[in-house]
Amino acid sequence: MAAVLGLIVGVIIGIFVKPDIPIVLQPYLPIMVVAALDALLGAARAYFERSFSDKVFVISFISNVLTATLLVLLGNQLGVGSQLQTAVIVVLGIRIFSNVSAIRRFIFKG
Repeated sequence: MAAVLGLIVGVIIGIFVKPDIPIVLQPYLPIMVVAALDALLGAARAYFERSFSDKVFVISFISNVLTATLLVLLGNQLGVGSQLQTAVIVVLGIRIFSNVSAIRRFIFKG
């Protein structure tokens, strides 16, 4: 739970401090944010299912962000960056909506 709280505190600090993002990383930032949201919602789902682990969350968060970014980087190198970026967004979007649906079912179930 400390990892999730640390992430929330980091997001709040980032909103108020408004750090400068290097131009090299700016095309990848939306993918990184979506991958991070996927990991965060997966952690919330695991918390409600009582299978949450801080270590798994941190590793999932880092691996999701790195994998999504590397896929888009590979797509850019191959000249199909926007198509691969769309594919990553679709896959992560499906996972995000699946996790939100599971969380919603858990909350309304009681």
